[in-house]
Amino acid sequence: MKKQAVAAGFVLFSFMLPTKASAASFDQLYVFGDSLSDTGNIYNLTGKGYPQSPPYFEGRFSDGPLWVDYLGDQLGLKPTLLTTIPSTPPTQGINFAFGGASSGLDNAVLPNVGLPGVLKQVLGFAGTLQANNQTADPNALYTLWGGANDFFFLNPEDSTTPINNISLALNTLVGVGAKNILVFNLGDLGQLPAAKIDNRNPTTLSKSTSEFNLGLAKTVSALNQNPNLNIISVDTYSLFNQASALGFTNVTESCLSRLDICNPGNNKFLIWDGFHPTTAAHKVIADAALAAIEAKSVPEPSINLGILALGAFGAVGVLKRQPLLGSQKSKVKSQN
Repeated sequence: MKKQAVAAGFVLFSFMLPTKASAASFDQLYVFGDSLSDTGNIYNLTGKGYPQSPPYFEGRFSDGPLWVDYLGDQLGLKPTLLTTIPSTPPTQGINFAFGGASSGLDNAVLPNVGLPGVLKQVLGFAGTLQANNQTADPNALYTLWGGANDFFFLNPEDSTTPINNISLALNTLVGVGAKNILVFNLGDLGQLPAAKIDNRNPTTLSKSTSEFNLGLAKTVSALNQNPNLNIISVDTYSLFNQASALGFTNVTESCLSRLDICNPGNNKFLIWDGFHPTTAAHKVIADAALAAIEAKSVPEPSINLGILALGAFGAVGVLKRQPLLGSQKSKVKSQN
């Protein structure tokens, strides 16, 4: 697959940012994750060819806005996509998430094109700060959600690796100065329509989900022993298990498989394409995230202005407009 570099090294932007003093008020939003959080990075790298729109919505792996969009609107923040830097200097944060990202260093669906996994996204961000003797903005909100692609595309029985990767990512963010971190666990992967295709075992996926969530909870609990940190958990697992009570009338089929009764962008389906939530479900996730934020006390911001270094990764692969052919195209269509 042909590719070229977006940047041959770190591209830095340093500028003064005012702090805010009110609780649950953040000056920037930084997003690390996979297709559950990607609002257009993969879309940009494929010349706006994937995911195909319509039926997908403007580069999102759903039929409408994602939780990132909804929460950003609620907080008054719109992070810049990594793939638009340096042409658009970010002022409200960066979305580093890439569809298909593993919990670790690489992309689980497209492993040979240089796209960063969740841990690599965090390490790239932290490395830029450290190289310039700077720290993360303590008044920003950092979000972390990953792990599902490890189970769907790498090893459905290995929960240890994604637990360790996400735990290291969390500790890395804390180590460079992040104070407010929103962390999502996984919904029951064994209940998704995709769990029943490609020789997957729903029972194994459910077991691994539970193991991952337990390990993640232990990491969050340990970090929250530090009174200066707000590691804020969003229990996606419980939300999805209560989907029927929340008004979703179809929690077993994908909307795309039932377009005879599913109206994209305005429906009561929980799942959009077998892997990903509908925009209605993303709205519920965003509301739960905001409620979790408001339930926590945000540490008092610094009274000083801070200098923040923002970096783009070197050698991030850019895909040509139509590179996804044959079995590779089939594989990426199920990207999470």
